[in-house]
Amino acid sequence: MVYKNLFYRLLFSLFFFVIFFVSVNNKYLLFFIGTFIYLFVLYEIFKFFNKFFKFIYIYLFLSYFCFSLYIYIFYDYLMFNIFVFTIIFFDSFSYFTGKLLGKNYIFKSISPKKTLEGYLGGIIFTNIFFICFFNFFYIELTFITFIILINLTIIISVIGDLTESFFKRKNNIKDSSKYLPGHGGFFDRFDSFIASIIMLTILSFILNL
Repeated sequence: MVYKNLFYRLLFSLFFFVIFFVSVNNKYLLFFIGTFIYLFVLYEIFKFFNKFFKFIYIYLFLSYFCFSLYIYIFYDYLMFNIFVFTIIFFDSFSYFTGKLLGKNYIFKSISPKKTLEGYLGGIIFTNIFFICFFNFFYIELTFITFIILINLTIIISVIGDLTESFFKRKNNIKDSSKYLPGHGGFFDRFDSFIASIIMLTILSFILNL
C-alpha cells in the first residue's frame, strides 16, 4: 500500500510538473490553471468541510486575491519559478528525510506524521540547493534577500500545511478529498502554495521583486 501511494504520488507530481512547465511561460494560462485549482479547492471545502468553513472561505479568498494580484501586477518568470520550486523541494526533501530518519514527531495534535528530522532535512537541503543555484545563475537580488525569500517561503509553507491540517482535524477528515491518489485532494496538495502566495505578493509589493 505504501509503495502504491508513492507510485501515485510520483505519477501525479509528474503530471503537475508538465502542467506547470506548459503554463509558466504564459501568465494568462497560468492564471487560468490556478483559478481552476482554486475552484476545486473551493468545491472540496463546500462538499467535505462542515466546521470553520467561513474562516476557510476567507482564507482561500485572500489567497486567490493575492494570487491574482501577483500574476497581473508582479509576475516575474524567474522569481515565480524559484518560489514554486522552493515549496516543491522543501516538501520533497522533508518527506524523504522524514521517512528515512524521522523519529521525533511534532505537532502531533494537528499533523501527526510530521517530524523534526523531516523539517530540518527539508530546510537544510533546500537551502543548499538554492545557494548553489544563486552562485551559478544571475539573480537580481542580494544574497541575503534571496536567502530570506527562500526561508520565508519555507516557513509560510509549513504554516499553510499546518493550517490545512488544523481545518481537517476540526472536520474529522483525513484528506480534503480522494481526487488525487497519493496526495489526497487539491487542498492537501496546494496547502503550502495557498498560504505562501500571500507572502510572495506582499514581498513583491514591498521589495518590488
